[in-house]
Amino acid sequence: MDVSRIRALRGPNLWTRRTAIEAVVILRDDELDLEARPGFEARLRARFPEIGALRSTGHTGAVSMAHALAAAALGLQAQAGCPVTFSRTTPTPEERVFQVVVEYSEEPVGRLAFELAQALCEAASQDMPFDVADALARLRELDEDVRLGPSTGSIVQAAVARGIPYRRLTEGSLVQFGWGSRQRRIQAAEMDCTSAIAESIAQDKELTKELLLAAGVPVPQGRPVTDFDDACRAATEIGWPVVVKPRDGNQGKGVTVNIVSDEHLRIAYDAARAISDEVLVERFIPGYDFRLLVVGDRLVAAARRDPPHVIGDGLHSIRELVDQANTDPRRGDGHATPLTRMRIDDIALARLALQGFGPDDIPPRGRRVVLRNNANLSTGGTATDVTDDVHPEVAARAIDAARMIGLDICGVDVVCESLQQPLEAQGGGVVEVNAAPGLRMHLSPSYGKGRPVGEAIIDTMFAPGEDGRIPVVAVTGTNGKTTVVRLTAHILSRQGWRVGMTNTDGVYIQGRRIDTGDCSGPRSARNVLAHPDVDAAVFETARGGILREGLGFDRCQVAVVTNIGQGDHLGLNYITTVEDLAVLKRVIVQNVAPTGMAVLNAADPIVVAMADNCPGHVTYFAADRFHPVMAAHRVQGHRVVYVDRGDIVAEQAGVKHRFALAEVPITRNGSIGFQVENAMAAVAAAWAAGASWDAIRTGLLTFENDADNAPGRFNVFTVRGATVIADYGHNPDAMGALVRAVEAMPAKHRTVVISGAGDRRDEDIRHQTRILGAAFDTVVLYQDQCQRGRADGEVLALLREGLQGASRTREVQEIRGEFAAIDAALANLKAGDLCLILVDQVDEALAHLSRRLAEV
Repeated sequence: MDVSRIRALRGPNLWTRRTAIEAVVILRDDELDLEARPGFEARLRARFPEIGALRSTGHTGAVSMAHALAAAALGLQAQAGCPVTFSRTTPTPEERVFQVVVEYSEEPVGRLAFELAQALCEAASQDMPFDVADALARLRELDEDVRLGPSTGSIVQAAVARGIPYRRLTEGSLVQFGWGSRQRRIQAAEMDCTSAIAESIAQDKELTKELLLAAGVPVPQGRPVTDFDDACRAATEIGWPVVVKPRDGNQGKGVTVNIVSDEHLRIAYDAARAISDEVLVERFIPGYDFRLLVVGDRLVAAARRDPPHVIGDGLHSIRELVDQANTDPRRGDGHATPLTRMRIDDIALARLALQGFGPDDIPPRGRRVVLRNNANLSTGGTATDVTDDVHPEVAARAIDAARMIGLDICGVDVVCESLQQPLEAQGGGVVEVNAAPGLRMHLSPSYGKGRPVGEAIIDTMFAPGEDGRIPVVAVTGTNGKTTVVRLTAHILSRQGWRVGMTNTDGVYIQGRRIDTGDCSGPRSARNVLAHPDVDAAVFETARGGILREGLGFDRCQVAVVTNIGQGDHLGLNYITTVEDLAVLKRVIVQNVAPTGMAVLNAADPIVVAMADNCPGHVTYFAADRFHPVMAAHRVQGHRVVYVDRGDIVAEQAGVKHRFALAEVPITRNGSIGFQVENAMAAVAAAWAAGASWDAIRTGLLTFENDADNAPGRFNVFTVRGATVIADYGHNPDAMGALVRAVEAMPAKHRTVVISGAGDRRDEDIRHQTRILGAAFDTVVLYQDQCQRGRADGEVLALLREGLQGASRTREVQEIRGEFAAIDAALANLKAGDLCLILVDQVDEALAHLSRRLAEV
């Protein structure tokens, strides 16, 4: 078994809406049917008993090694605690080659699972050992390293529950919610609207105390100290016991409480000094340690935090009791688990000494032994939910503290005997205010019920009913995609929206190109959705990007399929038939929002069939309103767009809006059929995206089909009385549409300049010139810049074969180089002639053509 290619599908894709790893697997003959390998499955299950069924639901053929690989990769992730359930194994048209797809929750974990699954299958094949425990440990460790922590994860889960899209911007906890101008961001439990000043204040514990005191919030007496001797003087001034903490710090690092001796003070001072150059000594407030969580202007949760401790059993030492407690699966290192492991360090040793113990002493049965008085969960403490016990005055002081510092999400640390009475009445106080507070004590307290703090944060960031989404229009098809994208974006801009657009020419924000090249894939789409100045997005969604990585969004408001026809790029990446291509293209239709719209070409039966896969509504477009699909849809009161008496008509439930084709420049008074189709698709898309009829009318009227607005899309020039047309047509369907368009334009002599893409099938390359040979007098063949795997001259030979027996073509020229071919065609033009130039390097060829025309 050879795994020749692995891809991460990071968005909805050909196989599933879930994220998945896709691998191309090449099997040996003896691996095609595992029944021909006696004992293999038994050996596989002996090494990994939890692997589950090798035969997926609905599979009736032979079970191959590829199926075993998929089951192993899925099962290893599931046993490691990853929430994955989907896998699929599919044979390709190539003999012994399979595609294996397995869901992942974290990409690095999915990739490692594939690697380990391959090793497991190999071990079973060779009857070699395989350490499944080690494999699962590696997966769990990696998963813990890369997945979001509990605090950020709870916020993301709350967003998903509300239908708000999210994107993890870094490997850490920086997350974007929503898209474009409606996006918000968090970093752990900190909102994007939290100022750096507020965070800086919260870090400075002395300044925090001063501001809280000014706001009427009770705080403990204390001051900064310069060295250990000054710390001793401060303790004497304030009165023992005291608390020592770093002036700037978090997560309870370097904080020691209830210090009653110089010896303990020395250890505490050194611990605080290791965190910060400046140290505070404060009065110790007796009572319990409470954390109050304020979100916005509300107290949403409260927990009592108890310091790390063990209970003596009269049999085991303190060290052994700590080791036993640390076996609790809820305890781990860092913040990925509900609790943190307890540790015996210098502070713990000092606290034990004050209680008369050493770490190897055996405390009496029932004796509570405290390892440190600091009750932070990050140092091994536990939490008990007390949200329902908070007195309104205590809640008010916590909210006052958060407002005074300027924090939208604030962890307020309070020490007092009880939260059921005001702080002032019991001598309690706020001892610390925390930016980006940990949420796990409220989400999964050691005792009591968890609180929906993630939901509270999302509800503060997004008003009720808001999902952070902007209108997204995804456009796919065989031909017309780029023009429909450009025209739709142009119309939406007339709505007053700031529009982001991607296509095969680049990425555009408000009409300004910010990236060049073929940007019709998911990465470019994600970049647009991350841009803060985008109110609506229109994406060309090409087959390559869907195959390579999936969609760049979870769902769209509008999905447009222009056509499928005879297809394009067939034979690549196991998409060998028009039906295969349709299944791939319909991915955008399958991922229309339930309230969204699919815009489908009613004249293309394969496109019409996609309606059954749309979760939302459907608009059909076709020039013929009496087409059976159009007529049935219209009579049911659904949306249709068609042509009637020289107008584009958008109709729903008998209400019609008309746009004269004479006022739609790209159609040249309706004479260019494929541009009429493109205009209808754009009208339907803009309608579905929420554009007004005035915006649609203005957009159609002002969109010029020139080299600036729509480069390479039927750009028309006039030179010496001749007509020159530049177009990027590159498949038989496009050739047919172009021929129909130029035949409506009078000409004495017609010339076409054409090359062919080497990654098309032989028959597709021949078919192009077979179509052109019936419509053009002269054909200029050129070899383009990239042959895409073809031998030198091979594409030209195929094009020439397509011209054999041509009914009209009388002259064929062969020229090496696109620009040289353009020059040769222009040199022979006479008044009344027509020349169609099928450009390959769109921007460069149009620039060259403009220079030549300027010289005339």
